[in-house]
Amino acid sequence: MPKGSTIAAAGHEPARRGLLRAELAATVKLALPMALTQLGQVAMLTTDVVLLGRLGADVLAAAALGMNVFFVFFIFGLGLVTATAPLAAQAHGAGDARGVRRVTRMGLWAALIVGAPASAILAFAEPILVAVGQEAKLAAIAGEYVSTLLWCMIPGIGLIVLRNFVSSLGHPRSAMWVMLAGIPLNALFVYAFVFGHFGMPQLGIAGAGLATALVQLAMFLAQLAIALWAKPFRDYRILDGFWRADWRRLGQIFALGTPIAVSILLEMGVFVAAVMIMGWLGTVPLAAHQIAIQIASITFMIPFGIAQAATVRVGHAVGRGDRAGVRRAGWTAVALGVAFMAAMAVLLFAARFDLPKLFLDPAAANGAEVVVLAATLLIYAALFQMFDGAQAIAMGSLRGLSDARIPMLIAGFSYWVAGFTLAYLLGIGAGLGAVGIWIGLATGLALAAILLSLRFQSRARRGYLPEVNVSHT
Repeated sequence: MPKGSTIAAAGHEPARRGLLRAELAATVKLALPMALTQLGQVAMLTTDVVLLGRLGADVLAAAALGMNVFFVFFIFGLGLVTATAPLAAQAHGAGDARGVRRVTRMGLWAALIVGAPASAILAFAEPILVAVGQEAKLAAIAGEYVSTLLWCMIPGIGLIVLRNFVSSLGHPRSAMWVMLAGIPLNALFVYAFVFGHFGMPQLGIAGAGLATALVQLAMFLAQLAIALWAKPFRDYRILDGFWRADWRRLGQIFALGTPIAVSILLEMGVFVAAVMIMGWLGTVPLAAHQIAIQIASITFMIPFGIAQAATVRVGHAVGRGDRAGVRRAGWTAVALGVAFMAAMAVLLFAARFDLPKLFLDPAAANGAEVVVLAATLLIYAALFQMFDGAQAIAMGSLRGLSDARIPMLIAGFSYWVAGFTLAYLLGIGAGLGAVGIWIGLATGLALAAILLSLRFQSRARRGYLPEVNVSHT
């Protein structure tokens, strides 16, 4: 090798390490408040589960059914408006402030378009649950819960749009503070309405749904106020001409958001289907599953936040036309998430007998049996931690590239053709019950992680960049 080439090669590696360190720092700075925001969201749901668990295993099992019916619709709306994150990030990376505003405005339109009919359908949660074979008593209790929870559908989806707006500008901290303020408020309201404290009526499980709806509305209004009046967000004037349609941007949101929504539904849907199967097996497996999945959801929020950061970082690189930046952003995020989830796997395994007791008193009716089964399921939760983190972040990186259709097909194959089929065959066909169902779920997540990572590697290696539409008028 010529002397000049040797010197160039020697200088290249430190420069590359410097770029990777800078990318890691930028990803952590962006992901930390996003992850804390997601942890806050799951903390609210965990509060509901913990307090409702004090009413007994039947109420806890019914809450699991109600939450999952609600989330089928909410997740579709969330997935649809998730498209605003890469679209706004790409516009920001290209220096297109008008594009950021229009994407956000049409995202709020999409929240209304999807949220209103979803709320109407959820009013019939009880007969829906009966129709899919759930016990009539549990379906009635779940329907009572959803009858109040459904009012948080539109403000909840709208809140996602506003979070994506502030995060696309690289300033997600306001969303974090709004969420952190909502956690104690939610706990206070749930405690008051469920048990009838502080002069409030004792509403039982319906009180938990009402509390969540009120808090989600308050959080939406707080985030909207920040977006309208705080710097640097107010410069974007996101509500200017709110009723003026931008059909091209709305079309972009639906074109990109629909496969994203379907992908998320395919993943979440397989867990909802698992809940329904658990309902066939009885109250104990259903309650144990709800506890184990709630714990796994807590650990998942960190890589989920990293995935959101990856979408923004990759989107910014796309807006700049920086192909190397796309690769750095995606793989740095994947490495960060997998490392965290490896630590969580050790924690879940070590504390598997103690964590379920936070949700249900072993001395309660069927309590000891539920706790033991939940501890067993946490072993499988520990096994799929790293795969769960990798698939979420690879998917987030692909969204930054506006790549959604092939990942949707990968999700369908991994979660349903492979994962759910195996879960049903092992859980019901082979008689392994809840354990067999969780083996199938873990297999689906592992396959998704491998295939989505390969998809991102293929796109990034070829230097693929989507076209970014810049607003000139």
